[in-house]
Parts: sequence; structure tokens; C-alpha cells
Amino acid sequence: MDSLALLCARRVVAQRPLPALPAHLYPVLFQVAFLDGRLGVLQDLVATWPFPELRFQRLLGCPEMHHYDTGIKCVQAVIQGVVAQLRRELEEPGCDFSLRVLDMTRLRHCESCHILTAMDLWSSSEDLAKACTEVFKHQQEFQRRRSKHHEACTGDDTATAALQCLGVDIYTDLRVTTWSFGILRDTLQTGAAGLLRLKCRELYAYCMSVSDIVTLLEYLDPSCLRRVELCWNDFGLTGLSMILPHLLCLPELRSLKFQCRNVDVWHLTPESAMTIRCVAWQLGMLPSLQELNLEFSWLSGNLHQILCDLQAPLESLELPFCGLLPVDLTFLSQSIHALALKRLDLRGLNVSQGLLDLLQLLLEKTSTSLLHLDLAHCCMGDSDLAVLLPTLLRCSRLRFLRLYRNPLSKAAIKDLLQKTLELPDLQLVVYPTPLDCHTLDPSEFDLDFFDEHVDEELLSAARAEISQLLVNSGRTDLVWTDDPKHKALDYLFL
Repeated sequence: MDSLALLCARRVVAQRPLPALPAHLYPVLFQVAFLDGRLGVLQDLVATWPFPELRFQRLLGCPEMHHYDTGIKCVQAVIQGVVAQLRRELEEPGCDFSLRVLDMTRLRHCESCHILTAMDLWSSSEDLAKACTEVFKHQQEFQRRRSKHHEACTGDDTATAALQCLGVDIYTDLRVTTWSFGILRDTLQTGAAGLLRLKCRELYAYCMSVSDIVTLLEYLDPSCLRRVELCWNDFGLTGLSMILPHLLCLPELRSLKFQCRNVDVWHLTPESAMTIRCVAWQLGMLPSLQELNLEFSWLSGNLHQILCDLQAPLESLELPFCGLLPVDLTFLSQSIHALALKRLDLRGLNVSQGLLDLLQLLLEKTSTSLLHLDLAHCCMGDSDLAVLLPTLLRCSRLRFLRLYRNPLSKAAIKDLLQKTLELPDLQLVVYPTPLDCHTLDPSEFDLDFFDEHVDEELLSAARAEISQLLVNSGRTDLVWTDDPKHKALDYLFL
């Protein structure tokens, strides 16, 4: 149910032009205009924004508003409002425009922005780049006109200096592909010279070459960047060793994700072994690294070689589908990272290959710090879970547990639910579709195709039983779901 403030705000934004408003009403009016898709009102609010900062996450992350729909058009409207006001500020000296910082970071984590798809987020990066280019061109034209009219005016330097004090810094998370690289490169080249300045907090680069990634890193403000994700590339560890030197000058870089395909650890040559040592040394030189994600990197037996030079313990380590061997888990449980880990992702770890005891040992070491544990796709059966459960229950701070795509029965899942009720901080569990709900003969069972052979009536009944157990427990704060789309909070917000 909407609060009285939201209902009143909805009445106000239904009219245009807006009446004169006190400053303290702007945040709630922005929330409602954004979430109701009032594009013109959004532009009006931005044009008269009474504060020096406008931060999306702070305004749109309100839990009571998570059920409203929004979209990329609202983001575009805000950008267009800023552009229009900057152009007016150029043309009308003395124009009172308070906004100097627009923070659009973490859009994908705003509860109220949950329908912004990956394509929407890529589009917002391009929209920002185009807006910066538009403002810069208008700025150059304005300065040319001013120069012609004031060639003999000694006060022109003063006017130029005053112009440099204007403008808006836009903090954002940039998503770049080969298709959007050109416009983002050209925009970033203008740097601090433009009135609309991009400040990238998180860079997501998809399917890009080493040279293009290096070019972007050279143009980005090094004081802002805190996360770099390099996904779906095929340049391997050699490419990473060429990129890492450009990350060493980023004092705020806390998170690095790299999918290093094309690594053959079974047939290491002297050159590839040297590359691994080089990458390890460079990772050890990153001053603030706290999160490392090596998804789909086939590192079997080489985890120690990659992590051995890190000077400070990682708090988040994601190793999904990395083909880990016993020696890797042994190293990890004995490393400086074990006692510090808040997030551990071991998706694809095949516990049926003699890894269960080592996994149990690792979880014992991380039990005092661990908040997030992902064990999806681990071939974990009922007996494996029974062995692991006592150790899980010692992870007293655990908030998130994912066991999706493991061959567990309904009875095992219900037992897990009842026993983990004693974990006070547990918020979300993603459980697998129970084995009892599939239609295949056990001899034909294939976990990879399990979701294609589900009896919907049996699954619905199983969900109802699990939900009833939660109701009976009184843990209304706890969510149990078999929907794999549910994700825990980002590490940077744990």
C-alpha cells in the first residue's frame, strides 16, 4: 500500500507545469515521476533541482517502491533535462542551476529499476556519451561566437575561466561493446574540457580487443574507477597481462572480473607458465583489490600460482566452472583469504569427485566471515548435503545460499530449511527443483536437461509445502525460491 506522501506526490506530478515547490518535496516527486514514467515532469524537476547532487540509488532504492515499473526512457529524460539546462546556462548568464553531480551508478541494483535489462543499460551508456558530445559541440560553438564578439575584450579570459566552473559531473557505470566503443572513446577524449563530464565507477567491457580496452582505461578518470569486468573475450592470460599494467594506477579499484578462456593448463609451455607468473605478480600489485572473479577460467591445479602474490586477503572470490582440483581447495583453505572471505562462488565444483571433505574444510575456515555462498551445479546429492550441513550451520553470518541445479530430493530440501532456520541473518535461499518432481526414469536422469522434464503439478505442490514450512516457522524475513534469477546483493554492498 502506498504511503500518504506517495499518494500526494502522485497528484502533484499529474499536473504540468508544476507549481512552485519547497526543496524538501523534490526527492519524493522525483521518485514518483520516475516510477510513473512522467518524462516531462522529470525534465522540469531536473531543471529546477534545488540541490547540488542527484543520486539515483539514494532516491530509487526505497523498498516500498520496488513493485513499480520503470524503463530506460526515464533515464533518457533525466539526461535530456540536464543537457537542456546546461545549454540554457551557457546562453543565459546568471541562470541559476544548482545541480553539479548526477550519480547514475548502480542502476541495475535499484530495487525500483529491476526491469532495466542489459540492453537498456548498454543504451544508457551510449545515451550519456551522445549527450556529452552534444553539450561539448554546443559549448565549442558558443565559445566561437563569444570569441568573435569579444576579440578585443580583455575580460574574455575571465568569462572563459567562469565557464570552466560550470558543468555537471555524471558518475555512471559504463557498459561497452565493440559497437559502442567509438562514441565512448571520443566522448572520454574531451575529458574535463566539457561541461558534461563522465566519471566511470564501474566498467563492463564485452567482446573487446586488448587495445580498445587499454584505450578506454587511459581516458577514464583513475580516481573514480572501482570495478572492471572483462567478459566474453578470447585473449586469455596473455591479454590480461597486457591490460593489468593499466589497472595499477587505479587507487580505488576493488573488483576485477576476467573470463580467461583459451588457457591450457594441462600442457603448459615455458611461455605460458611465465605468463601465469606475470599475471600473478601484477595482481599482487593492485593496491586495493578485494574481489576477484575468474569465471570459466580453466585453472585446474593452478589457483596457487594465480593468487600467491596477493598481499592482502580477498573478501570475495568467484571461481565458477574453473575445473578446480583437490590441490586448489587445499591451497584456498590454507591461504590468507579463507578467514576473510565474505563471498564465495564455487559453482560447477563437482563434489562427487572426492572434493566434499575439502569443501567442508574450506567452509569451516570461512565460517566466521562468510555472507554469500554459491554451490549451484555441484552434483550434490542428499548424502553429500547431509555431510555438509553441520558445517553450513556453523556459518552463523550467512545471508545467501544458492544450491540451484543439484540433485536433491524434496525431503532433503525441507530438512535443510528446518535446520537453517537457526541462522539468524539468512535472507535468501535458491534451492533446486526437487528430484521428486521430474518425469524421467532415474536411469535416464541428466541434470543438464532436468528443467525440460518437470511435472508442474508436483513442483507446485513441493513449492506449497516449502512455503508452508516457512509460514509455520514465523520467518517472514526469509525467502526460499527455486527461481535462479534471484541474486544476492553485490559484494560492494554486502
